[in-house]
Amino acid sequence: MRGWMAIYYREILILKQRFFRQLASMSVMPLLYIVAFGYGVGEKVTVDGVSYMMFMVPGLLAMNSMVQGFSIAAEINIARFYWRVFEEFQAAPISHVAYVTGEVLFGITKALMGAGVIIILSWFFGVRFSYNVYFWLALFLNAFLFASIAVSLAMLVKSHADQALLVNFIITPMGFLGGTFFPLERMPHILREVLDYLPITHAAKAIRQALFNQPPAFDSYAVLLVLGVVFFIAAVFCVDRAKE
Repeated sequence: MRGWMAIYYREILILKQRFFRQLASMSVMPLLYIVAFGYGVGEKVTVDGVSYMMFMVPGLLAMNSMVQGFSIAAEINIARFYWRVFEEFQAAPISHVAYVTGEVLFGITKALMGAGVIIILSWFFGVRFSYNVYFWLALFLNAFLFASIAVSLAMLVKSHADQALLVNFIITPMGFLGGTFFPLERMPHILREVLDYLPITHAAKAIRQALFNQPPAFDSYAVLLVLGVVFFIAAVFCVDRAKE
């Protein structure tokens, strides 16, 4: 079995053991956002000519694929700090590229699962989109990018406390400020210029335009692809640096 496939298969076997709990956990946050923001706040609100619910769901898909893709960082560090599985990987004939590939593919798998949960939940709330190839491509690239970032940072942190800080100071602010829940045009010009550099901004833009059948945002796809490749390469170097 190829190295990357062994890494991926191990993660899938663990996921299989807690599949239904994982699905239930993935459903809580999107359900709360749909009920609280979609109905509680935005029931009679329109944004860019569509209901707030229709505007919010694409942003929720972008945010959730980011969170689920990045969530593998915590699982890597549990295996690294407590189970000492990472030491076994180091002793096994598995290259750093294979290790990163297996973990990133698992992050993408979790992101796609999370997206499936949101699509089903939003369908029950009357939100219907045409999920075309541009939508899946944007979702895949966003998950690829944040799973690669997750592996990179998981190799750099020294404890679970550091891991929590990364989520609090990087992932959570990006999730709310990257054009997921409101149009960036409503932000002050200077702040909008800064937010335009966030990868989640490009993910939300690409996913929203794909779901609204607007011309594809190829510049956003390019940003996600280039950053994804850069952080994938960085993850390989970080795995090498984490050797004990």
